[in-house]
Amino acid sequence: MKKRLYLIICYCLALYTVMAGPGKHLHYPPKPLPRIAIAGLGIESSTFSPALTSEAAFHAQYGADVFAVYPFFATDSGLRDRAVWIPTLVGHALPGGTVTREAYESLVNKTLDSLKKNSPYDGLYFDIHGAMSVVGLDDPEGDFIERIRKVVGPKTIISTSMDLHGNVSWRLAVNTDLITCYRKAPHEDAMDTKKRAVENLLERIESGKGKPAYKAYIAIPILLPGEKTSTRIEPAKSVYAAVTPAATQKGIIDAAIWVGYAWADEPRNHAVVMVTGDDKEKVTSTAEALAQRFWDARAGYAFVAPTGNLEQCLNKALSSTKHPFFISDSGDNPTAGGAGDVTWTLTQILQRSEFKNDNGPSLIYASIPGPELIKKAIAVGVGKQVDGFAGAAVDARNARPVHITGIVESIVYGDKDAEVEAAIKVGSVHIIVTQKRKPYHKEADFTRLGLNPRKTDIVVVKIGYLEPELYNMRADWMLALTPGGVDQDIEHLPYHRIQRPMFPMDKNMPTPDLTAKLVPSVQ
Repeated sequence: MKKRLYLIICYCLALYTVMAGPGKHLHYPPKPLPRIAIAGLGIESSTFSPALTSEAAFHAQYGADVFAVYPFFATDSGLRDRAVWIPTLVGHALPGGTVTREAYESLVNKTLDSLKKNSPYDGLYFDIHGAMSVVGLDDPEGDFIERIRKVVGPKTIISTSMDLHGNVSWRLAVNTDLITCYRKAPHEDAMDTKKRAVENLLERIESGKGKPAYKAYIAIPILLPGEKTSTRIEPAKSVYAAVTPAATQKGIIDAAIWVGYAWADEPRNHAVVMVTGDDKEKVTSTAEALAQRFWDARAGYAFVAPTGNLEQCLNKALSSTKHPFFISDSGDNPTAGGAGDVTWTLTQILQRSEFKNDNGPSLIYASIPGPELIKKAIAVGVGKQVDGFAGAAVDARNARPVHITGIVESIVYGDKDAEVEAAIKVGSVHIIVTQKRKPYHKEADFTRLGLNPRKTDIVVVKIGYLEPELYNMRADWMLALTPGGVDQDIEHLPYHRIQRPMFPMDKNMPTPDLTAKLVPSVQ
C-alpha cells in the first residue's frame, strides 16, 4: 500500500513537470502582506507661552486621507504595495502653546478606537514630533505610545520618526522598537526621515528579523535652542555629519541625536542619543561615540547668524547696502512655539522715524494676527484706508495691541493657517495682517499678496533660523533677540523642573556619565 501511494505521488509530480514545461517550477501560495498601522501627532509646545492649542489646530487626517500627508505613499510607490496599510489618525499642528487636555484626549482616543477596530497588526508607524506639552500631563508622547502598546500588544513592531528638536523619554524608548530623527536643521530631510522609519519597519518584518536585539540610550545634560544647533554651521554640522555613517554600519539599524526642545519645562527635556541594532558592541560603542562628540562640542554651539537687540539689527539693516536684509523676530517665532501675536517688534518699527513716510526704506513685516482688522480691511476694500488694532490677543506681556492705520494693498483668501491675509501699508512699512497666525517662510507667501521681498530693503519675519527659501534669498541677515514665548535667552528662563545640572545653565557642571544604557523591549 505504501509503495503504491509513493508511485502515485511520483507520477503526479512527473505529470505536473511535463505539463508545466521545461524550466518551470512549483508555485506556492504567496506569503500574506504584513498589516501595518499608521498613527501620530506632532507639535512643539512652549510652556513659556500663554497660548493654548486646540484640537482643530492639528488638522487631523483620518483613514485613507492620511496617505496624502506622505509623498512616499503614492499609489505607484513601491512602499504602498509592500503591506496592508491601516491609517488611523495623523495630525500635525503649527508649533504653539500647551495643548489642552481635552484636545489631547480626544485625538488619542480617536486613534485608539481606530486601532481597536482594525487589529491585529504586524507593525505600526508612529509619526511624532516629540515636543508636545499637554495641560496636566508630563511626557505626552510617552503616554501616547504606552496607550497604543496596550492596544496593539507586545509583538507589534513600532517604528517611530521624530524631529531632532523632540524629546526622547525612557518610557518612549522602551515602548518603541525602531526609532530615528531628522539629521538636518533646517529640516530639509523631514520626509526622507519618515520614509526611512517606514523602510526600517518593513525590512525587519519582511526579513523575519523582528525587533532589534539592542537599543542603546544616552541622556546628555545639554539643552540648547535650534538656533544654536543648526547643521548649517559648526559644530553641529560635523556632529550630525557623523550620524549617517554611524547608522549604516553592519549590525546597526539606525542612529540618531536629539537636541531636545528648549522651551518646555519638563524632566525629559534634554539631548539624547539612541542607536538600534543587533550587534551589542557596535550599538553601545556607536551611541557612546556620538554622545561624546555632542558633549565635547558644547562650548562651540553658537547662534546661526549675527545677533543683536532689535535696535541694533534695524540700525545695521538701515545702513547696509545689501538688500533684502532679513531680520528674524526670534522671540515670537511661531515655527518654534511662539504665540505669533506679540506686537513688541512691530510697535518699535512703527515708531521709527525712518519708516514714517511713503518714500522711506521699504520694509515688510510678516506677520501679525488681527481678525477684527481683517474684517475692516474686507469691508473697506483694496486701495482704501483702514484703521484698527492687531496682535496681543494671546501674548500681551510685552506690548499692547498695535494700532495700524494704513492703505489696504491686497487681500488673499484660502491659506490653511492664516485663512485670510491682507497687506496694509503704513508709511514705508508693508504689514501682513492675518486672520489666524501664520509663519512666512516661502517666497510665494509674500508674492501671493503682491509683495516682492527680493526688491524690498528690509524683511522682518517671525522666525528663528531662516528656512531654505528665505536663506537663499537673503543678501544679509541678523537674528534679533526679541521677547516672546520662545525667547532665545534660555539661560534666564524660569525653569523649575528640568534635570540639573544642565548645560549651559550650569556651565561648570561635572563631566556626566555618557555610558550607554540598554533599553528593554516590550515582550
